[in-house]
Amino acid sequence: MLASVTGSITSFVGDHGVYAVFGLMALDAVFPAASELVMVYAGALASGAVAGHVVMFGHTVSSGWWAFVAVSLAGTLGYLLGSIVGWWIGRHGGRPLAERHGRLLHLGPERLARAERWFDRFDDWAVLLGRVTPVVRSFVSIPAGIFRMPLGRYTVLTIPGSLVWCVVFAGIGWAVGASYTRFHHAFDYVEIALLAGAVMLAVYLVLKRRSSRLTTRV
Repeated sequence: MLASVTGSITSFVGDHGVYAVFGLMALDAVFPAASELVMVYAGALASGAVAGHVVMFGHTVSSGWWAFVAVSLAGTLGYLLGSIVGWWIGRHGGRPLAERHGRLLHLGPERLARAERWFDRFDDWAVLLGRVTPVVRSFVSIPAGIFRMPLGRYTVLTIPGSLVWCVVFAGIGWAVGASYTRFHHAFDYVEIALLAGAVMLAVYLVLKRRSSRLTTRV
């Protein structure tokens, strides 16, 4: 089943190029939609190593630097749009929405409570850090709206996190190129490395915040 899902995603990206990347990344901002796979395959597609074309506004973007830029921007803008939609849903639905439709939104009581602790601990950093953390990144948008984070600040923090994610994974796909299939089987190690990096950053922020509190008390 997993092979079928990943095959469908890569076929969709291969057939529809930047439009598929934009749509899938917009979806991933609210529901997990394998954004790592989407951007890695998009990068490989841009390099010309896999079947398909990068088509934008009816014109084929020749494989190369501009194709890479096109898929990276499509992913970034798609994710940004999805993030704003997710924020809006959370802002206007509030906690009652999460309580009534938590299962549908993949945001049950436990996950919402975890998100609240995440926001309480990291404040503004919760969005930026969440955007570059596998899995967590899909459960930031709606809680940010529920917890009434200002849209302007939320958007400013979402853009760099989304851009870094898309460029890094598209770059991996570009570099892997023709070895994409072999790489895909070992992709779990990349996620583990990213998660470890995110944990290290989180620990650093916690220690820095505690140090700041101690200094204030003294």
